Amino acid sequence: MKRNVFVSSAAAVVLVAGGPVAAAAASTAGDAARAPTAVTAVPADVSAETAAAAALKKFPGVVESLDKDGSVWHVDVIGKGGKHAELEVDSGSGAVTQQNSDDNDENDNGYAALIAAKVTAVQALKAAVAAHPGQVRSVSWDDDDNDNGKTSRYWNVEVKTSGGQTQNVHVDPTSGKATLSHDNDNNDNNDNSDGGSN
Repeated sequence: MKRNVFVSSAAAVVLVAGGPVAAAAASTAGDAARAPTAVTAVPADVSAETAAAAALKKFPGVVESLDKDGSVWHVDVIGKGGKHAELEVDSGSGAVTQQNSDDNDENDNGYAALIAAKVTAVQALKAAVAAHPGQVRSVSWDDDDNDNGKTSRYWNVEVKTSGGQTQNVHVDPTSGKATLSHDNDNNDNNDNSDGGSN
């Protein structure tokens, strides 16, 4: 009989001493199992294509250029009658703000070719990435005068590859053909390495 009382007393001491700790551990484990897992939503980075669409919704027209600077896309749009607007699209939220606009510009003749182009800025960036995969950092309409006096028009798309290299891809505004430009950052790095050894 004394033995049963001793065992019962020892069990009571263990329960009293370990009870709150055991109860707290069981309660914590139970609460963790019942509590919904908190998932912190990280907003997706607004793509060049989405930034262009957002800018055109705010100021209808034709995208002349767009480029990413930190957390902001800068988008230049040519509207009706050659009106030019500079907009910013937040790359986290997609919010659009119009920075300024003007009615006349020195490049009105260039706008006619841009507006008449069969390939838009968004189509150009898609063609560039299809031919040279990566993330678009900028798109711009370029008018270059050749040595023979002719004007060459194309979309210049800057693509950052998964390896971190930057490639400039020229996209024909009529055919949509994408070709890698010879003036890429990779070529600049190669030129610097030639004269770097002593």
